[in-house]
Amino acid sequence: MSFLSRLFGSHGGASAPKDVEAELGKLEVEAENARPGYVGTAYNRAGDLALRDDQADRALGYYGRSIDAFLEDAQREAARGVANKIIRVRPTAVRTLCTLTWLDLAARHQATAFLHLRDYASAAREAGEQARAATQIYKMARLADAPEFLGAVADALDSLDFGNRAKEVRGWVKAGAPEAVEDEDALAEACLHAAVTSNDLNAELLDDDVAVPEDDPEAEAESESEGQSAAPKRRNQKNKRKR
Repeated sequence: MSFLSRLFGSHGGASAPKDVEAELGKLEVEAENARPGYVGTAYNRAGDLALRDDQADRALGYYGRSIDAFLEDAQREAARGVANKIIRVRPTAVRTLCTLTWLDLAARHQATAFLHLRDYASAAREAGEQARAATQIYKMARLADAPEFLGAVADALDSLDFGNRAKEVRGWVKAGAPEAVEDEDALAEACLHAAVTSNDLNAELLDDDVAVPEDDPEAEAESESEGQSAAPKRRNQKNKRKR
């Protein structure tokens, strides 16, 4: 029995292949006929059974369907639990890391959001999915109201070779994100919707062709000169008030 099989439990001895197939078939039928709110549970159980039978790839497929069902039913924490099972089996699962980052943002779990964001960007780069990941990460930044998270997003965009978008997001650290959501319930709803639609293969992808204002040395020098010339004026006005 593999380590993953032991991790997810075992019911007595190993089941015969025929029994496993029959049970998986029953769970698939159960999921197809389940009421809203229970579809994800059936697929999750099927994933556990497949994993105990050392069918990891098949288990991941069931877990993915479970996550989709839980997200559709707005069961964020149930979806998170199944997503974490996938990461234990396949730590670089790009789609799952994206989902977990959205769920972290929804729940304002900033510490884990940083970790999943970093792992998501890294896994996406290795998988050659920079544009799709940058699209999702940029969307996260538009909703975020935490300056620290915006800084982490900018770093992630840099790592995906979206330097102009990274610079744009860094500008939001002080100015605020354009669609920042402060209300917890509204943020959770927006992130849940984004997580559900995040894997639309037909969605338009982000590009890095964006005009980002460059620092203007002449403007900075002029501003500094104005500040210096204003100082004597302020002192003169102060002296006049004293007199």
